[in-house]
Amino acid sequence: MADISYQERLGQLVEPGERVLAVAKAEIAQGVLPADPPVGESPEASGGGRGGVVSGVLLNLISPLISFSAGDRIVDRITHGVAGRGVPGSAASTLRHSRRPVPPVTTLYDTILAVTDRRLLACASGPVKLWSSQTDDARAVAETQVVWSAPRAAVADARVGWHRLNPKRLRIEFTDGSWLAFTVPIAEPGKPLREIASALTGR
Repeated sequence: MADISYQERLGQLVEPGERVLAVAKAEIAQGVLPADPPVGESPEASGGGRGGVVSGVLLNLISPLISFSAGDRIVDRITHGVAGRGVPGSAASTLRHSRRPVPPVTTLYDTILAVTDRRLLACASGPVKLWSSQTDDARAVAETQVVWSAPRAAVADARVGWHRLNPKRLRIEFTDGSWLAFTVPIAEPGKPLREIASALTGR
């Protein structure tokens, strides 16, 4: 799907008088991410100690279908590095949580970043299909909604650069000290991510 379709939809979602400056379809980078915002007791509180972490890492390596939170984090750090930091409830934490799939994951949704003259927005498309028709694509665009937003003043910096073998990783830093990274598939151009960074920083 072309970003221009999302640009038109975003123009319908923003507030009156708000101008959309940049739009990019992206995904939250793989790696260790900020913790979810606090909601009651974290299920990670019962981890089983150091032995549980070691066995969890081994299970993760043996079978990716077996999920163990501490093991997931260690495997992510080794294979992908760090993709974000932030205390629970920080800007990066809430942004990541707004796009975290809720198991069981049976449907795909695009993540769309947008910068306006007032806010940074994260949006979720309608359901997308691997083999889609124009009608499917139009429906996914039409059902796009804003799921997270922050005022421009909450963004401290944004830049696109290399991370390991990926030359197109957008890092958005917030004034609360948290940050989150976004990527596009290697085969896709990095220009939309650079436009997001430029719109946020004026560079």
